[in-house]
Amino acid sequence: MNIFKIKVTDLEGTTHELEGPEGYRVMEVIRDNGIPIRAECNGCASCATCHVYVNENSLGKLFPQSDEERKLLSDSYHLQENSRLSCQILMTPETDGLEVILTPDCE
Repeated sequence: MNIFKIKVTDLEGTTHELEGPEGYRVMEVIRDNGIPIRAECNGCASCATCHVYVNENSLGKLFPQSDEERKLLSDSYHLQENSRLSCQILMTPETDGLEVILTPDCE
C-alpha cells in the first residue's frame, strides 16, 4: 500500500504533516489524525463541512470539481477560487505533498 503525505493547516494556524494511504479521502486523513473537522456527511458530498482551501501550487494536480461539489461550495460564505471539499480529494501519487487550509465551514 502506498502512503502519501499532505500538510494541513488547522483553524488555529498550526500546520500538521500527515500521512494517508492511497485511495483515502483527504477528509478521512484529517479526521483520522484527530484534527477537528465536522465532515457531517462523512464523505458523501452532501454538505460542505469539510471545505478546505488548496494551495495554489497543488490545484492543477486535482481532478476537476464535479457539478455537485461546485454547487455545495457555492453556498459557502467562505468560497474562494481555491476552495474544494476535502472529501472529494483522493490520496494519489499526484496529490502527494498537497497543502490545504481548513476553513470556518469545518468548525
